[in-house]
Amino acid sequence: MAHTDNSPLIRAIYTDDDLVLSAVKTLREKGMKIKEVYSPFPIHGLDKALGLKETRIAMAAFMYGLFGLTVAITLTAYMMNFDWPQNIGGKPSMTWGMNMPAFVPILFELTVFFAAHLMVWTFMIINRLYPGAKEQNPDPRTTDDHFMIEVHSVKGVMDVLKASGAKEISEA
Repeated sequence: MAHTDNSPLIRAIYTDDDLVLSAVKTLREKGMKIKEVYSPFPIHGLDKALGLKETRIAMAAFMYGLFGLTVAITLTAYMMNFDWPQNIGGKPSMTWGMNMPAFVPILFELTVFFAAHLMVWTFMIINRLYPGAKEQNPDPRTTDDHFMIEVHSVKGVMDVLKASGAKEISEA
C-alpha cells in the first residue's frame, strides 16, 4: 500500500482495548501504515503488534547512573582532599580508597538520584511533555475512556476500520 507522509490521516475511535489491538494487527497484516495509537492506559502486546523495536531505556538508565556515580566519587574525593581535608579514624585524607566505605551511602544515593531524575527529563523531552510543547493529542477522550488509531489514508482503509469495530471514523 503506497502512501505519502503528507497524505491525509484517518482517525478511528474505539471504546475497547481488545478491538484496538485486533484492529492494529489487521491493519499491519494488510500492509497499512499506522501513524499513532492513543490510549488512556498501556495495552499489553500493542508494542509488538505495532512492530515497535525494543527501547534503549535500560542503557540510558545505566549511563545516567554511571554519570551519577562519577559525580559522587569526584565530589567526595574533592571534599576529602581539597575542600575540607580531615583525619578520619587516624587515616590521612589523601587515601580516598581507604575511606571510601564511609561514602557508600552517598555514592549509592547520587547514582540513584541522577538515574531517576535524568530518566524523567529524558521521558519528558522524548514525549514532548515540557512547557510550551505543541499539543499532540487530537482527541481528549483518549485520556479518559476511548482509544484512537491514526492511519494514513490509503485505498480500503475505511472498510478495514469499519469492520474492526470503530465507533467513529473521521479524516484529519
